[in-house]
Amino acid sequence: MPKLKTRKCAAKRLKMTGTGKFRHFRVGARHILTKKSPKRKRRLGKDAPISKAETRRIKVALPYGL
Repeated sequence: MPKLKTRKCAAKRLKMTGTGKFRHFRVGARHILTKKSPKRKRRLGKDAPISKAETRRIKVALPYGL
């Protein structure tokens, strides 16, 4: 069986926790920050868990984890 290639776009955007779950970085924290509240900007700086529906697609994109 040949080696599987890792999708680099997924590897750069996701990170795996110690238990094997995946987390992603929130969108909307790069520009146009003046109209966003400080609470919202703080929340955008933290990562969020991936939904259960997306985990199967991510495991295909990252066959060997991160």
